[in-house]
Amino acid sequence: MWVVIERESAIVVGDIGFFGPPDAAGVLEVGYSIVPDRRRRGYASEAASALVTWALDQPGVQTIVAGCDADNAASIRTLERVGFRRTGEAEGRVLWEYAAK
Repeated sequence: MWVVIERESAIVVGDIGFFGPPDAAGVLEVGYSIVPDRRRRGYASEAASALVTWALDQPGVQTIVAGCDADNAASIRTLERVGFRRTGEAEGRVLWEYAAK
C-alpha cells in the first residue's frame, strides 16, 4: 500500500495498492481511493499510472486488473485515462485490464 501525497500541502490525500501478490499467471489487482475534497484533480490517474508502470517492470507481472462500481463515473474515467481497457461486468462492477505490451 502506498499513500498519495499532495505536493503543495504535503498531506495524504489518498492511497493505492495491490490486493496481494501476482497470481500464477502474473496478474495483479490494483485499487485506489482519494479523499472526497481532493477528487477531480488528477491524483488517482497520476498514482495509478505510476504504479502500473512500476508493477509491469517487476519480474513475473504480466497484467494489472481493476474493478469499479458501474455507476462510479470518476473511476471509469480514471481507468480509461490510465490506459485500462474494459473487459466486462460482473455483479454491478465494471472489470478492467492493463496488459504489458
